[in-house]
Amino acid sequence: MANKANETVMPPFTTFNFLVELNVAGRSSPLCSAAFAECSGLEMSMELKTIREGGNNTQPIHLQGKLSYGQLALKRGMTTTFDLWTWFEDVLQRKGDWWNVSAQVVMLGSNREPVATFVLTGCRPVQLRAPALNAKEGQIAIEEMTIAYETLRLEQ
Repeated sequence: MANKANETVMPPFTTFNFLVELNVAGRSSPLCSAAFAECSGLEMSMELKTIREGGNNTQPIHLQGKLSYGQLALKRGMTTTFDLWTWFEDVLQRKGDWWNVSAQVVMLGSNREPVATFVLTGCRPVQLRAPALNAKEGQIAIEEMTIAYETLRLEQ
């Protein structure tokens, strides 16, 4: 007889299989087509406010405080265009409609189907670093890009 609990067990999510897409509101094509070897900074932190109740010396009361988000760090990227550099410059010069950029980090399952999507809104470039130029090594096009974001949510 089959065990029903084992029928719903899913394989674990792996972190090496992901996609990153940057989109500008109102445009059908993504901001750029780049592939990155590493992606980190998908985080939310909630500040807690602790209140001590008079007469209750053993248990503090925690209230919800401000919410803050991390910064998305994309490392060792490859692209055939200069769109990320253009985006950085345009935001710096306040040109164009580059202000309403969202990002999606899609985790893929072992069958290459999406299993979870992190959606980031209000994205702004913070840092863009090129690799060291060395003729002896075959370095990649983008060493690191850091993006600040206003909100983060998980879509399953």
